[in-house]
Formats: sequence, structure tokens, C-alpha cells
Amino acid sequence: QVQLEESGGGLVQAGGSLRLSCVASGLPFSSYAMGWFRRAPGKEREFVAGISRSAGRTYYADSVQGRFTISRDYAKNMEYLQMNSLKPEDTAVYYCAADRLWVGPDGTPDYWGQGTQVIVSS
Repeated sequence: QVQLEESGGGLVQAGGSLRLSCVASGLPFSSYAMGWFRRAPGKEREFVAGISRSAGRTYYADSVQGRFTISRDYAKNMEYLQMNSLKPEDTAVYYCAADRLWVGPDGTPDYWGQGTQVIVSS
């Protein structure tokens, strides 16, 4: 049974930082691309960042490019999203995702986490 479990969300002031974590179980971690999506109140789910199976390639939404950094730790079966210079518009539920091929703005990943709430106050 595949499980993705996020943690690290919370309340932060604008300009602050948070690091989200996602631990994956039940799948061969190194064989899956990983990524993050988010859903803001009243909006559609949107892609945030993706990282390839080898971690050799990363991809970011324009809205977070230069502020967010995605990474992964194979020894711990975890991926991370370091979020800096947070803005109120980053407020959303953030979801961890895994896919056999790639996690990007197109398509639907194979697996999702339950989400972790991030609130950025102005």
C-alpha cells in the first residue's frame, strides 16, 4: 500500500520560510518522480514543483521559481520543499505527489498525499 505523508505546514508571516516534508512508503522511491501541488481556497489545484527520479532535473511553476527549492533524500524516502520569501498568495494546502514518469503541470500523478496546510499572513 502506497502512502505519502506530508508534514511541516503551519502559519508564517509574509517573507518567512517553511520546509515541507513528505515521507513515501510502499513504493520503490528511487523509481518514482516526486513533486508538490497546492490548492488555494476557491481555486483549482496547481503544480508547484517536480523532481526527477534521479534528482537530476527539477521544474518549478513560474509563481515559485527562485523562492522554492525541491529536493529528495533516497536514504530516508523523503522529499522536501523549502519555501522562502513566502507571500500571502502562497497560502494553500500543499500535496505531495509521486509518479512513475514525471510530476509536472500536465497529467495526474499516480499517488497523492493528504496535504498539509500553509498559511502566510500579511
